[in-house]
Parts: sequence; C-alpha cells; structure tokens
Amino acid sequence: MIETPPLPHYFTPEHEQYRSLLRSFVTREIAPFVNDWDEAETFPRDLYRRFGEIGALGIGYDEELGGTPADIFYHLITSEEVARAGCGGLSASLLSHTIGLPPVAAYGSGALKQRVVPTVLAGEKIAALAVTEPGGGSDVASLKCSAVRDGDHYVLNGEKTFITSGMRADFITVAVRTAPGSKGAGGVSALLVDGDTPGLSRTPLKKMGWWCSDTAHLHFDDVRVPVANLLGTEHEGFKVFMNNFNSERLSMSIASCAYAQVCVDEALAWARDRVTFGQPLSQRQVIRHKLVDMALKVEAARTFVYDLAWQIEHRHGNPEHLVARACMAKILSTQAMQYCADQAVQILGGMGFMRGTRSERIYREAKVMMIGGGSEEIMKDLTARQLGI
Repeated sequence: MIETPPLPHYFTPEHEQYRSLLRSFVTREIAPFVNDWDEAETFPRDLYRRFGEIGALGIGYDEELGGTPADIFYHLITSEEVARAGCGGLSASLLSHTIGLPPVAAYGSGALKQRVVPTVLAGEKIAALAVTEPGGGSDVASLKCSAVRDGDHYVLNGEKTFITSGMRADFITVAVRTAPGSKGAGGVSALLVDGDTPGLSRTPLKKMGWWCSDTAHLHFDDVRVPVANLLGTEHEGFKVFMNNFNSERLSMSIASCAYAQVCVDEALAWARDRVTFGQPLSQRQVIRHKLVDMALKVEAARTFVYDLAWQIEHRHGNPEHLVARACMAKILSTQAMQYCADQAVQILGGMGFMRGTRSERIYREAKVMMIGGGSEEIMKDLTARQLGI
C-alpha cells in the first residue's frame, strides 16, 4: 500500500479509534458484497440500521436528536472509510443523509427535527436532497419547481432529476420557488416532503456507474406539503442549499482521494503478482513510474483537503477564499481519481476491463464525481469569482 499515515495535528487518538471501528465495519459488512450489490443495482436497506448502530450516521448531529457532536475530521473519516470499499453507489446512497438531512437539522422547527432526524440517524428512515432539475443542472437559481401557499399547506408542482436515494427516500428536502414570478436566488424556499405524500411519483434512472445507488426522477403533481415542513424562512432558502453544497463538495473531495487510493493499491498488488517475460510488472520502470505518478496525485489532493478541513474547522481565512478552496479541492481530487482509475485499468490490462475489479468500477464512476455537486467547469468559474479573477 502506497499511503502515508494521517497527520497527528489533524487526527487525534479519538479520531483514529473511530477510523478503526469504521474500517472494521466496512471490511466485514460492506467490502465483500459490493460486487453483488452493484450487479443487483441495490443493497440491503438493513445496512442503514447496522451503520446507524455503530454511530456512523449520527456523526455531527446533536445528542438530543440521536447524534454525536463531532468536528469536521470525523466527517472526513466517514467518507474515506466507506469509500475504501471501492463502490461509489454504495457510498452515495448510504450517506445521502449527509446532504438531505442537514437543512432539516439546521432550519427545521423543533417538532420537525424530533420527528425526522432521530429516525434517519438510527437507520430506520432514509433522507435525500432534491435540487437538480432537468433543465437546470447545478444552477439552483434557475429552478422552476414551484410551491404555492394554500392555507396551511404548500401545493408543490414540478420535477427533479438525478436524485440520489430518490426511489426509497422517506424524507426529501426539496428546493422550490415560492414567490411567483421571481427569478434568480430570490423567492427560493426549502421544503421537506414526506415520501408517502400523494402526488409524488418516482422513476428509476439507469446510469453509467453507481449501479447499486437508486437514482430517481421525481414528479410532483399537486403535492400538498404542510407549512410546518418549511425549512428556514420563506423565499430565503437559497442560502440553505448553498451552505449545503460546501460540505458536500468537501465530502466528495476526500472520497475521491480514497477511491484514487483504492486504484493505487489494486494496481500495485497486481503489478507485484503479475509476471510477464520472467519479471514482475512492478520491476519494470514504466510501471514503477506510473505508480509513483498515481501516488503523487493522491498525496497532493489528500493533503490539500486535510488542510482545507483544518482551515474550515478553525475558521481560518475569509469565507470567499474557503469557498474557492472547496471548489479547488473538488477539482484536484476528482482529477486525481480519474487519473488513477485510468492508470490502474491500464496496469491491470485485460483484467482492468473486467467487471469485478475495483478499478474498473471506479473508472466508470469518476465522471459522476467530476459532475455531481457542481461540475468541474462550474467549480472553476466559482473559484475565479470568489478570488476576483
């Protein structure tokens, strides 16, 4: 394994205890089964409960809601260790609460939090986020999904697409336009929609990768949502989703580093075992150079993400620069993932083209990491604006 140990000024002994617990769980409960789950295009719903039992779903949430208060590095460890199984679809759905639930915990009423958050953290219910629309992509300000106030309800109409955990989510945090005729960021609100609400229909989507993650197109046809399910202030929900995106990008960044590391490990193991013309591949200079280039990209990206996490945790630096660095982290780490997946498949040769190798799966999944949470092009444009370039 070409991997340096985590730095002690980022990770305490308590962090490493949690990492050890989580790594053991992933090794035992997830890694042996991801090939079968991916081929089946699903994974057992019971996995949420088992993951919740070890406290992994509750990291960062208040104790009174069933969570465990924690710093940002516990979040990084969770994303890293689940990603070590080498299956992005599993990670995306199992951790979909990390983007679907924070708006509820931060902006929901006390009663709403008590009804929703503990059940999700226990793995009994599933939470999802629904922002993207067929014509909008990452452009939240252009959304058309509307909700009109009717007494003590909103009447919701429109559609969302590419929604992770969209097929079986019990709670869906939805971005809607509540001010008729408004444009841009103004007039956007956040509503929590219960999964069994009449008028909500779901269609599964077929994908290049993330096969075991259910991804859905959602239709809202006169869906009545209680006003009590409003998250935050009406017409001021844009900031709810923008704050959410920053943490999502950080999690995607460290997960991408972990996927890249998986490719390095698999390629190195293969190169040491594979003998061609009387010599292991690992003894050939061209292969050794490939492996070093891979390790270099992983190390650079991971160090950048750890440093950014420290800055965020300690509020070091102005907000604009931290947003820019979060975008940079996603660019750097997903490029490392793509590069390492490509090189690993090349080193594995024909076996790299076979389903069942982790590198083959990660090769297919690299693109969604470069697109989801804001495409690379959007990340670069946002970085330029935040830095005044």
